[in-house]
Amino acid sequence: MDDREDGGARRRVGLVLGAHWGLLAFFAGIAGYYLVNLTITVLMNRHLGEFDPLELHDIGPLLLLAFLPNLLLGLGPVLGSRRWGAGLRADFGLLPTWRDVRIGLACGLLALVAGFALNLLSIAVYGTDDVTDSPLTDLADTYRGDTGWLVLAAVIVVLGAPVTEELLVRGTLWNGLSWYRIPPWAVLALTALVFAQLHGEPTRVLALFGQGLAIGLARHLSGRVGAAVVAHAANNLPPAVFLFVGTGDFSLAAH
Repeated sequence: MDDREDGGARRRVGLVLGAHWGLLAFFAGIAGYYLVNLTITVLMNRHLGEFDPLELHDIGPLLLLAFLPNLLLGLGPVLGSRRWGAGLRADFGLLPTWRDVRIGLACGLLALVAGFALNLLSIAVYGTDDVTDSPLTDLADTYRGDTGWLVLAAVIVVLGAPVTEELLVRGTLWNGLSWYRIPPWAVLALTALVFAQLHGEPTRVLALFGQGLAIGLARHLSGRVGAAVVAHAANNLPPAVFLFVGTGDFSLAAH
């Protein structure tokens, strides 16, 4: 591609303050997530005392409120794509094809294996007491209410979180980094690192990073976010199923 063609391609991409729109959408999604999370925490602490959204004994409907910050992760990419991009289908390939499903399932299995192995390594290094459980463990251990809310939690874990998180990380951030011709292996590693840090679980960062690499591999091989969503959902499915039996290793879930 010569300079004129390259310049034309860059002009066709929606730029915001001289940068690829995906980067703005990424930071907008992150900012919305933390802002809403902080607001909900302050309001709930004021009215309900110390609030844990996964403590669903008497406040099952607040599960929807607890998911609201996560929804903001995907809202930035959606609005950015509509305003400056070419639309969700062209920018992300969000709707999985059969090829996406095959790649996603294979990478999802790889993510499960990687998460399990790296979590065992973390336990060996830090000890069982110092490696925190996934929030799903607390949900399974404490919930004693209407099973309907547990079903909703499983749907969010398997479908909701994968869509919003993949739109943010393997969607806008991936596209923005790739537009600057950053090597694919570096994009894969950087997005996996952001994915791990996003969950805010320091002792599980290594396992989450490994899972992020496996899920990102689906995006790399297919060139589409839909495959990453399938991989993420496949990785989260077994822990979500274990919600109903109250046993199992919830640390495999990337939420």
